[in-house]
Amino acid sequence: MTAPLYTRDILRLAAAIPHLVRFEEVHEQDEMRSPTCGARVRVAVGLDQEGRVASLVQAVEACAFGQAAAGLMGADALDKSREEVVDAIAGISAWLAGDDGAMTSWPGLAVLDPARARRGRHGAILLPFRALLAAIEKAT
Repeated sequence: MTAPLYTRDILRLAAAIPHLVRFEEVHEQDEMRSPTCGARVRVAVGLDQEGRVASLVQAVEACAFGQAAAGLMGADALDKSREEVVDAIAGISAWLAGDDGAMTSWPGLAVLDPARARRGRHGAILLPFRALLAAIEKAT
């Protein structure tokens, strides 16, 4: 018997995305889409004087993996700098590709372990983090 694709923890994260609003409520931010699965995310941030995320809203339409990733991103995005998000994206990408030593300091990513063997889901997982980076760059 194989393990379920979506674990209870993944579904819990997907159902409790922090800072979630409707798409039309995320102003001044381009929509990002995953070319592999069609997931879409919009993120808008406010930055403090040091360029760290002080406020965040996000709109998410994705599979449960993408929604869970948005939940993880939103839960820990506040007070992150651009550099920390760039490092997180690189670490998450390497981890998804099979590098166990590349796990980043972003909390909770181990929950998404079932997606590592499913390359088609990697884009949806990275999308919220890439949207966060784009929002930070736009706000700078």
